[in-house]
Amino acid sequence: MNYKIVAKSGRAKSATMHTVHGVIETPVFMNVGTVAAIKGAVSTDDLQKIGTQVELSNTYHLHVRTGDEIIKKLGGLHKFMHWDKPILTDSGGFQVFSLAKLRKISEAGVEFNSHIDGRKIFMGPKESMRIQSNLASTIAMAFDECPPALAKKSYIKNSVDRTTRWLKICKQEMERLNGLEDTINKEQLLFGINQGAIYEDIRIEHAKTISELDLDGYAIGGLAVGESHEQMYRILDETVPYLPEEKPTYLMGVGTPANILEAVDRGVDFFDCVYPTRNGRHGHVYTNRGKLNLFNKKYELDSQPIDEACACPTCKSYSRAYIRHLLKAKEMLGLRLCVLHNLYFYNTMISEIREAIRSGNYAEYKDKKLASMLQENNKKEV
Repeated sequence: MNYKIVAKSGRAKSATMHTVHGVIETPVFMNVGTVAAIKGAVSTDDLQKIGTQVELSNTYHLHVRTGDEIIKKLGGLHKFMHWDKPILTDSGGFQVFSLAKLRKISEAGVEFNSHIDGRKIFMGPKESMRIQSNLASTIAMAFDECPPALAKKSYIKNSVDRTTRWLKICKQEMERLNGLEDTINKEQLLFGINQGAIYEDIRIEHAKTISELDLDGYAIGGLAVGESHEQMYRILDETVPYLPEEKPTYLMGVGTPANILEAVDRGVDFFDCVYPTRNGRHGHVYTNRGKLNLFNKKYELDSQPIDEACACPTCKSYSRAYIRHLLKAKEMLGLRLCVLHNLYFYNTMISEIREAIRSGNYAEYKDKKLASMLQENNKKEV
C-alpha cells in the first residue's frame, strides 16, 4: 500500500491510496453492501456508473450465510460479486455484540448464537482474520469489542485493553495468512480500531498504543451508537491528532451528510454508513437543500426530479410524482431509484469535498453545504 497526502485544508486531508485492487482517492465514502450486495437491487455495474470507489461487506454476515469457505472456492469476493475495485470487510465485531442476544466473552473471543439459525458460533481475532482472508478483501478490519458508548468507564477500560490484545493477534495472524500458498489476496491490508466510548483519556491512550503497531490504517469505532453528535465531534477533536496522519483515518458507521462534513474537518478520510440505502428504501432522499420524504402527498403532482442539480440516473429520467407512485404501489423500482439517487448524492458530495480540500477552501465549502441542506426545514434530518 502507498498512502500519500496530496492536499490539506485546515485539518482536512485528501490523499491518494494505491492498493492491489486499484487507487482510492480520499476522502472516500464506502458504499455498504453487507452481504456482498447493495440493498435496493443495486448492481455492481450500477456502482461503477455512480462513482463508487470502495464497496464494504461484512465478515459476520458472509460467514453465517453463504459461508466464507464457499466464497473462497469461488475465487473470493471480487469474483463472487463481479467487482474489480477495492473492498473493505468489517471484522464482524460490531454485529457479534449488537445482534447476538446471548454471548460469552473470553480472552480468546466470543461464543454466541447465529441470528439466522441459532447455531453456536465462536469468533475471535484469529477466526475473523481467517474469514476475511477467505473473502480476499482489499482491507480487513481487526476484530474488536464494540461496547455501548455510554457504558461505565471501568467496563470500557477492560474492553479496550482486550481489544488491544486482540489487535496484536490479528496482526500476527494476518501476516501468517498472507504468506500461505493458497491465500487469494496476499497483499491484504489491516486497519486497527480505536475504542474508548466517550472517555477522552481512554481514547487518547488507546490511539497512542495502537499507533505503535504501524498498521496500514486506523479506524475510530464505537461512535454513533447512542452518544450525541456533540459528544462524537468532541471525541474526534481529542482522538484524531493521536492517530498517524500519514495513514488512512476511518470513522466507522458514520453518518449523515453533516456528520461527514464535520468529521472531514477533523482529519477523517474514510467513511461508511447504511443511511443512504436504508433511507432510500423508505422513500427518504437526500438533496442539496435537505432530505425529502417522497411519501408526502405534496409530491403527488410534482413533475420535478428529486434534485434538479443532480445528474444521477434517477434524476435524469424520473419525477418525484412517479417515484412516489412506485413507492405507494410497493414496486421494487421505487426503492431502487431512491437508493441509486442517495448513493450518487453521497459519492458526489465526497468528490466535491476532495476538490474543496485540494483547492484549499474546505471551510468555505463546508459552511455553504451545511447552510444549503437546511433550506427544506429538515434540520433534524440533515
